[in-house]
Amino acid sequence: MKPTLLVLAAGMGSRYGGVKQIDAVGLHDETLLDFATFDAMNSGFGKVIYIIRRDIEKDFRERLFDRVAKNFDAEYIFQEPKACFTEEQIAKQVPRKKPWGTIHAVLCAEDKIKTPFAVINADDYYGRDGFATLGNYLAGLKNDDVSHAMVSYILKNTMSKNGTVSRGICNIKDGLLVSMQEHTKIGFEGSKIISQIDENKIELTGDEPVSMNFFGFTPRVFEGFHIYWNDFVEKNISSEKAEALLPVAASMVVTKGLGTIKAFTSKEKWFGMTYPEDREIVKSEIAKKIKDNYYPDKLWEK
Repeated sequence: MKPTLLVLAAGMGSRYGGVKQIDAVGLHDETLLDFATFDAMNSGFGKVIYIIRRDIEKDFRERLFDRVAKNFDAEYIFQEPKACFTEEQIAKQVPRKKPWGTIHAVLCAEDKIKTPFAVINADDYYGRDGFATLGNYLAGLKNDDVSHAMVSYILKNTMSKNGTVSRGICNIKDGLLVSMQEHTKIGFEGSKIISQIDENKIELTGDEPVSMNFFGFTPRVFEGFHIYWNDFVEKNISSEKAEALLPVAASMVVTKGLGTIKAFTSKEKWFGMTYPEDREIVKSEIAKKIKDNYYPDKLWEK
């Protein structure tokens, strides 16, 4: 069966200052998501599901979804703030602006997932090789398999010159993920790459394999995700900012023996839409790939 691509596109874009998921970067106003979807479609994926916020639906349809849906099996769902909570839990919540995180988004899509699936962020460029690798791997799995996968990237290839980034640093042994630690503030200090955790600063080499939220799972993984989510909710239900993060949950699946994650590594150079200044960089990188015939001048025929 052909795997499904699940796209996390409900983020607030607080550092970017806008709805970066649907900002035009291609020669014909294509978004970064157009290129990711195009790569997935041509790498064996049979469907794409976008997870979005309800307040961006109109713009999302006009600037991305309607044209994609003419060329590929596509649908979208909403990351509703009260989804996946009981009435008792909802009563304990305090007002918050931020979504509940990437695991909450994935759980919102659980009922729509009928095949092995890959997960990506909406604002990152992953490269076609990663989609081909995961597409081929997932196509060989059954829904109840527990042999999941990920595509990691080299930290120095994923840094932004415009500010700090969040990355999950991976511990990989014999081709399998052993554990993963989320670093939410990695940036340059001169020529050094520094991760700041609370008041401590850690110098990194830049050669560390990191997660970019590019995972491949079977539906069986939801068993582990529910365990992680229930524990997270119990501890954070009254928080204004706490987020349930996909890399943390994926690492828990491994450390609790609920499954394995085969770690593929891509040497592709990352670019993405984290800060406003990144948009011109992304447009330039996409233009280069079109000039080199990596992508056609116009992605979609319709």
